[in-house]
Amino acid sequence: MKKRISQRDLAKILGVNVSTVSRALKGLDGVSLALKQKILKLAEENGYRPNPLAMSLRYGKTRTIGVIVPDMSFSHFSHIVKSIEAEARKAGYMCIVTDSNERYKGEVACVELLEDLHVDGIIMCLSQETVDFAHLEQLKETHIPVVLFDRIADINLSSVTINDIATAYEMTLHLIDGGARRIAFLGGPNQMKQTADRKHGYITALRERGIPIRRELVKCGVATINSGLKDTLDLLDMTEPPDAILATHGLLAASAFQTVRSRGLRMPEDISLAGYMSEWVSDMYHPRVTFVKQNLKEIGRKAFRLLYDQMEGDTLVKHLTVDAHMEMRESTLKVT
Repeated sequence: MKKRISQRDLAKILGVNVSTVSRALKGLDGVSLALKQKILKLAEENGYRPNPLAMSLRYGKTRTIGVIVPDMSFSHFSHIVKSIEAEARKAGYMCIVTDSNERYKGEVACVELLEDLHVDGIIMCLSQETVDFAHLEQLKETHIPVVLFDRIADINLSSVTINDIATAYEMTLHLIDGGARRIAFLGGPNQMKQTADRKHGYITALRERGIPIRRELVKCGVATINSGLKDTLDLLDMTEPPDAILATHGLLAASAFQTVRSRGLRMPEDISLAGYMSEWVSDMYHPRVTFVKQNLKEIGRKAFRLLYDQMEGDTLVKHLTVDAHMEMRESTLKVT
């Protein structure tokens, strides 16, 4: 296997100083045109590529960022990561993507790994288990820039989210206007700000229309397919079951749809269903599910730009919102 050539090797072949080779490769002044062309030609012929480790040691930057997601197999996160990677590449950064597997300990392990790899910054979405933010405080103390997205915390870190309160409010009003009066709420853990915000939108809409808030119709906990199946079954087995369900997580929406169909109920004639999910997922169901359309590409783009600004020295904490909106499909009744 051919040995990777270094600047020192190029300098030795040409009989010049390493600093001269370095200046020529960077396009800096101080090297004659003839010598610069000779160095560049030799570098190209030998497949020279800069050593990122040497550059990081010299300039104190690795040109890498870390990304932590709760579940990379979930298309919602993979689309956001793809956008982050595209933006990072434009700016000359590479991404190291890690997966917490929706576990707090996994999230801490990811943070520690990325610290050990000396990334220049971290973009992350919190796991459903995370209630202790000591690992994030540690990053602040070591001056590693951090940007949160999607699921955030009441902590002094920059973030990018959608308009969670407004979209849950819009969806709930849509269900009410379609005739629903017993609207169930399927949400993630109560300690998650995302869950709290979406529940706030749901409750605000009910109060605005004078509809009683029934605790038995609100089911919150770790969002999984199994939890969604169990909670939906419990709701449908009630003496007075719901006439509509608002599912605030893609897995909960999928499990609610499956459970409703297994009971032989028709949507929207017997029960309406609206949820937070990707458009392509909604289109796979029959009937298609009314959903919140999110600009995942923009979430990823804004998250990286926030991090990039911090890596360049911006110390201002910013909270950005990417507008999302309801897309009505056949699982809910049209407003007459």
